[in-house]
Amino acid sequence: MFFFFLLKNGSDVGIGSLQKRMQLHVSPSMRSITISSSSNEFTTSDLMKIKLAARHISYRTLFHTILILAFLLPFVFILTALVTLEGANKCSSIDCLGRRLGPRLLGRVDDSERLARDFYTILNEASTQEIPHGLKLPDSFRHLVSDIKNNHYDAKTFALVLRAMMEKFEQDIRESKFAELTNKHFAASSIPKGIHCLSLKLTDEYSSNAHARRQLPSPELLPLLLNNSYHHFILSTDNILAASVVVSSAVQSSSNPEKIVFHIITDKKTYAGMHSWFALNSVAPAIVEVKGVHQFDWLTKENVPVLEAAESHNGVRNYYHGNHVAGANLTETTPRRFASKLQSRSPKYISLLNHLRIYIPELFPNLDKVVFLDDDIVVQRDLAPLWDLDLGGKVNAAVETCRGEDEWVMSKRLRNYFNFSHPLIAKHLDPEECAWAYGMNVFDLKAWRKTNIRETYHSWLRENLRLNLAMWKLGTLPPALIAFKGHVHVIDSSWHMLGLGYQNKTNIENVRKAAVIHYNGQSKPWLEIGFEHLRPFWTKYVNYSNDFIRNCHILEYQ
Repeated sequence: MFFFFLLKNGSDVGIGSLQKRMQLHVSPSMRSITISSSSNEFTTSDLMKIKLAARHISYRTLFHTILILAFLLPFVFILTALVTLEGANKCSSIDCLGRRLGPRLLGRVDDSERLARDFYTILNEASTQEIPHGLKLPDSFRHLVSDIKNNHYDAKTFALVLRAMMEKFEQDIRESKFAELTNKHFAASSIPKGIHCLSLKLTDEYSSNAHARRQLPSPELLPLLLNNSYHHFILSTDNILAASVVVSSAVQSSSNPEKIVFHIITDKKTYAGMHSWFALNSVAPAIVEVKGVHQFDWLTKENVPVLEAAESHNGVRNYYHGNHVAGANLTETTPRRFASKLQSRSPKYISLLNHLRIYIPELFPNLDKVVFLDDDIVVQRDLAPLWDLDLGGKVNAAVETCRGEDEWVMSKRLRNYFNFSHPLIAKHLDPEECAWAYGMNVFDLKAWRKTNIRETYHSWLRENLRLNLAMWKLGTLPPALIAFKGHVHVIDSSWHMLGLGYQNKTNIENVRKAAVIHYNGQSKPWLEIGFEHLRPFWTKYVNYSNDFIRNCHILEYQ
């Protein structure tokens, strides 16, 4: 006995026509029912076979069974055909459930799933095999497709070529990143043409313009330089433009600018230009004093022999002025670690100006409390409350750098600065101890003068030089972390926000709220490599109407 079902359908996706003949065959013994499908007269396959128990079945029961199957099977076959034509993966509605389950109930497996499993197996095998030496790799995906077509790659060969291409591209990207970081380091260490021009023009102005040479401050204001009821800021720099921004931002952010006194220290070659700028660009009612290191009687070779040794030490000079990539094992470091190492190798770290902060009590013997500022900061809030801080007998009020929202910037502990494999470091320091930041510090000079901070600083610096920088790679912060140990008063991080010179993902809202923002890092705001979205917080204090600024085309790329 046979029942025939004819299914004919057309496809809109270019499959053509689908015609299948479904047959229902009942064996003569009536003990089995077979459902088969044929797409043409030569090909026939069994879809379902039902065996009946070896007992008497009435014709009525058999008739009802066949009648039910006659009604149900066309729907099953139609759903199967629709899944084939449309693709089960393209539908997500409830009525598609039958389309998905139908083929599985009939014993069919999705070819795409099987192909994915096979491809995964091949890729997994390729990841453990050695890439053949001298394997020629395509330069692009288009070339890879062309090679597959022309060379008839099998799946295994394709997987090996694909892996080799990806590893090569990863290596190229890695090398490019290290080259970018090295170039950025050299860019950060150089002096921009505009800033160099500004220094030269102001130095020339000092020699030709008597007003540029006028005494700073005027004679009647000289006693205020020693008056401890005023708010004394100390800034050590050879960057005239940066100094102008620090002073202008502090004065404009103050509610009592007439109480501000700035003591600016610079080197001998920059002194004339620095003096000219502040003589010609008054920040009254604030007071500004400009002094060169050559004008301090205390700064003699006898008092700072270690710093002179640091500047002339061959190992130090090679470390800061030598090839920063030669001999470096770039395969064992990350770009972020490499960037940090390059940043620590800035030549400014062996400059006397950078070490002067350790001699503040001797350079300003009549002052009791001062705020020391780096030249890459911007003041955004009145800092007068800092003079009311009770340091509890401590010397240095600073922000800690081991906790905060930014896990990159605020994650510095002593282990980040010292070589703890050296026995002296391991004996005296705790690698997990929180570090603190230079850049904006309140110094209680009366308390400082009762300590041996300077002597401790010198002794450790001298020993590190003797050991050829085995304990740390110089800079001013590592020896200060040792010398000020036990003398630091922690202040709230909102007073001093760091990282604007190397963290381009800095939270802008936090930047706006901070009292002082610090562009520590290579991407200084006066350099072209500075971060564009962070630069406006600095440039708002640059006087672009000034003739010297305009003539030197300062930041004209903005």
